[in-house]
Amino acid sequence: MSAPTTDRMTRLLALLPYLEARPGGVLLADAARDFAITEAQLQKDLELLWVCGLPGHGPGDLVDLSFEGDRVRVTDTAGLVRPLRLATDEAVALVVALRALLELPGLAETDAVSRALVKVSAAAGEPVDLAGAVTVSIDAREQTLAVVRQALQAHRALHLHYYVPSRDQRTERTVDPMRLLLVDGHWYLEAWCRLAVGTRLFRLDRVDDVAVLDEPSAPPEQAQPRDLDDGLYQPGADQPLVRLRLDRSARWVADYFPVEEVVAVDDPPGGLAVSVRTADPAWARRLVASLGGAARVDDPPELADEIAADARAALLRYSD
Repeated sequence: MSAPTTDRMTRLLALLPYLEARPGGVLLADAARDFAITEAQLQKDLELLWVCGLPGHGPGDLVDLSFEGDRVRVTDTAGLVRPLRLATDEAVALVVALRALLELPGLAETDAVSRALVKVSAAAGEPVDLAGAVTVSIDAREQTLAVVRQALQAHRALHLHYYVPSRDQRTERTVDPMRLLLVDGHWYLEAWCRLAVGTRLFRLDRVDDVAVLDEPSAPPEQAQPRDLDDGLYQPGADQPLVRLRLDRSARWVADYFPVEEVVAVDDPPGGLAVSVRTADPAWARRLVASLGGAARVDDPPELADEIAADARAALLRYSD
């Protein structure tokens, strides 16, 4: 079976300088051994090289090989052994990316990135002057991720300013980091929250500010990593049950949220009756309000009254 295409391409690019370094030619058997391939595969590679070259593809533009018995030598490389150079846009993009990496707080590989930047800048030449005019701005999420990683590596506590969407509230708290998780494209910090006195998941793009504290991270013994096999949101059995009746247009709620019970109903036509547990009534109020009349609360009745009061207050603001 032939080698993967990428392996063959790498080998073809290495074959020409290999042959050029041996102007007197090389035995096919020796070349095959050096490249860890069979002589038959080497013969196929050489035949392919024979029709490679620069644009134009005239006789003088193609690689030319000479076979003498069981030896082969290259007589014309068609310029394909010239060192590859970065295009201006490629050089600028690479230099800017390396500089951006150096701006990340808590970067563990600073020395390696610095050495790579020096080498690329020297190889790029003039394009680096263009890169100097580019302002590097680090995404806040990347900064947060770097700081959290630093705290985990140093076993230090963190101070967070965190937005809680279910309450539309910004909070301030100190946490003891436990681990980082990447779930559905979002980074989460699992930590013991001293404010909530429990293990919590913090989505990093909802962290407004974060700082590493000069005190050790010390999660208590009861702080156990959450089993995420059943998803991120796992309501407890002791949390209140909310029963909703959904119109056809709101049936997606049953697929998006972890509901405990789903029953098809005729009122409204094509609708669903679902039950969901939540410890935060405000979350249920916002969910029903956001559905714009496509959902109503069957139970608990006090929640339905609160949502109706919210709706009436909103209408009054429009009339004023």
